[in-house]
Amino acid sequence: MVLQRFLPTDERFFGYFRDAATNAADAARLLLTLVEQFDDVERRVRRLRDLEHRGDEITHQVINALNSTFVTPFDREDIRNLATALDDFVDYIEETGRRLWLYRVDQPTERAHLLARIIAEQAELIAEAVPKLEDARQHDAMLRTAVDINRLENEADDVLNHALASLYDDATDIPSLIRAIRWGELYQQLEDASDRAEDVANTLEGIVVKHA
Repeated sequence: MVLQRFLPTDERFFGYFRDAATNAADAARLLLTLVEQFDDVERRVRRLRDLEHRGDEITHQVINALNSTFVTPFDREDIRNLATALDDFVDYIEETGRRLWLYRVDQPTERAHLLARIIAEQAELIAEAVPKLEDARQHDAMLRTAVDINRLENEADDVLNHALASLYDDATDIPSLIRAIRWGELYQQLEDASDRAEDVANTLEGIVVKHA
């Protein structure tokens, strides 16, 4: 099956994916704003939750469309996997914001800033890459973007490793130990969100390679 050959009614899948990618970029930008400004935290976290719910709605739309469509633009499993990967990315972003609020963090660390910036950059690249799925002439460009998303995930790995290496250096009493444990969880959550962006990139790559 060639991607560009599909019934007109199938165009809605590409629209859903564009919406999901835009929603993910909105969530990532909001997380970055939360980490960098760190004011009005509860309101921003509630907005992140709204975006997470929006992601769930889009995923449900994709599943409902799969159940009512005979001919799809590409394999049903790939459609489901891409919808799930985009949804998971937003879920991890929202969970990071929620934990920042629940743990009553005083101020995010510089490494948290770095990880949030990486996630935001990945999300922007995803929003750029997903629309290219519709046009075979743009598939090479999309694959290059996917490589950039994966490169950023490697950067997130490096930031996490450096953060964990020195995490307990200043943990000299119980309160500082608790802070260190919580930041360890937050760093891991941020890196996990970056991993989910990589999952989106890998799914896009797999779709293109399969239908080249």
